[in-house]
Amino acid sequence: MSAHETRRPRAALGPEPLWRHVVGDVLRRRRRAQGRTLQDVADVAGISMPYLSEVERGRKEASSEMLAAVAGALGLGLVDVLALAQGELARAAQVRRTVSVTSAVSVTSAVSVRNASSAQGRGTVCLAA
Repeated sequence: MSAHETRRPRAALGPEPLWRHVVGDVLRRRRRAQGRTLQDVADVAGISMPYLSEVERGRKEASSEMLAAVAGALGLGLVDVLALAQGELARAAQVRRTVSVTSAVSVTSAVSVRNASSAQGRGTVCLAA
């Protein structure tokens, strides 16, 4: 069996999360946890409400100045936003590694069953993981 038979293509695992999506999710969760509106946070941060909405939905890549302003409006420092986003990315990476390893074991087991069955010639199945 070649190495590429046991590896699942990256696309099959889904794309890695984009930074702007992760940061937007962090900001939105914090705002909602505080029971605040987009308009309230945007006003305190000194940005437009539609722009903040776009940032939260991951449609806009906010500058560090904008992120610092929104973080401050939410009572966070920029380092807090970065730490929360890093935690999200680490969890996503762990899920991707788990899915990748599980998929590789499944493919290896299925190929082993097929090969063992063919080798025995009478339908005997030998499982190997």
